[in-house]
Amino acid sequence: MLAIRLADEMWKDVEPGTEALLDKWLVEEGDIVSSGQPVANVVLVKTALEVSAPASGRVAKILVQPEQTFARGSDLALLEPAG
Repeated sequence: MLAIRLADEMWKDVEPGTEALLDKWLVEEGDIVSSGQPVANVVLVKTALEVSAPASGRVAKILVQPEQTFARGSDLALLEPAG
């Protein structure tokens, strides 16, 4: 399983302890996604960002629900890689 996370570079210049808000999922559990495909919208310090799939595969489990906040490095969902 691979973790779907907000990329570390998106947290650059963000104060420690700041959390992001998961706005909405663009996919559901069980959906097949391609590497780089946007899978969620998040808000970090008043900036809307997209979270992309790190690889092609199936969304196995969504861990953070819409309107929940999460910290840097948090797993948002789990991806079962293709193949």
